[in-house]
Amino acid sequence: MLVYLTYAEQPSGVYSSQVSDVVQHLNQRFSAGVRLVAFVSLRGFRATRVKIRKEVPGAIVLPALPKAEYWRVSAFMFWVLCLVFRPKAVMARNVLAANMGLFARRLGAVRTVCFDGRGAVAAEWHEYDVSVPPSWKASISELERKAVVDSNFRIAVTHKLVEHWRERYGYSDHHHVVIPCTLNRSFRPHVLTDEEKSAGKRFLGLQDEHVVLVYSGSAAGWQSFSVLHACVAPFLNASRDHKLLVLAPDDEHIRSLEREFPNQVMRKWVAHHEVPALLAACDMGILVREKSITNRVASPTKFAEYLSAGLPVLISEELGDYSDFVMTHACGRVASENSPLQVSPTTHALRKAMVELVVAHFTKEAMEKEYTQLLHHLS
Repeated sequence: MLVYLTYAEQPSGVYSSQVSDVVQHLNQRFSAGVRLVAFVSLRGFRATRVKIRKEVPGAIVLPALPKAEYWRVSAFMFWVLCLVFRPKAVMARNVLAANMGLFARRLGAVRTVCFDGRGAVAAEWHEYDVSVPPSWKASISELERKAVVDSNFRIAVTHKLVEHWRERYGYSDHHHVVIPCTLNRSFRPHVLTDEEKSAGKRFLGLQDEHVVLVYSGSAAGWQSFSVLHACVAPFLNASRDHKLLVLAPDDEHIRSLEREFPNQVMRKWVAHHEVPALLAACDMGILVREKSITNRVASPTKFAEYLSAGLPVLISEELGDYSDFVMTHACGRVASENSPLQVSPTTHALRKAMVELVVAHFTKEAMEKEYTQLLHHLS
């Protein structure tokens, strides 16, 4: 048996596609015998447990003590669990889970620990207003170093993250695979016809000649609002036929855009399953963020979601591996202050090319070699 361990992560769209779906894929495609172990918040524990076990039957869902500094109590509980089930290996999602796995290995309850690195955690805690005690910010770098250096194997979401590990923590071997954030296995490729695209625009109250940029994300994304504004303002000023659709909760930044560009900026907040249809009615997805270590190593799930809807992507410079990907595969534009944004309504041929790209690079089936290599090291 293998264990996929998560700590302090609640059910969400990301959890479904990057945890639950991965466990199911490894078990169904590779017969890997992976069992999900999730330590979750005491708040709403029963409802959370039901949600996770609905997605992954047989998952072990345990309560974590309220304060993050008590993670060592969960580490002890996990060690006891390993004594009972004797897993061959632990795939640990993020830094604290990896340190829990290393604790169990140190006490002889498990042989192999794989650190599933989702980003530069220490850098993020220092670059952004992460709500943790000051003492935690002082210790997270050492915890991340242990996760990177002491684990037997590693998953990184980008090649840039591996570079960060080498630069900051002296990681020097090649015991890792790079697996980006992929689409859920329920994704079925579909390329909209021109008629379907027109119908989608009419649903939004738009005409075929309108060119629509779309930003999809949570309100947290507005930390890079100044970068976004610099990209979209010239585009919206260029023509009244240029529109911006924002799929996000209500926020003052959005309202300010609506006031600055009346009848050009629309906001909607819909259920996750309704998002693809709205994306497909647009012409280019926006994925712009400020420059930081956090963003330089990131693997935003929205990149694959935009491509899957047939959209090219407007992306910031130095955003994960994907700024280079956009240039290499001609699937959008890298935002630049020196180059005005020119966008045209997408053609059927362009939409088809975007969908083919996402199938080839951002589905779990596309990661066959990487998952095979991972399981070889964990066996």
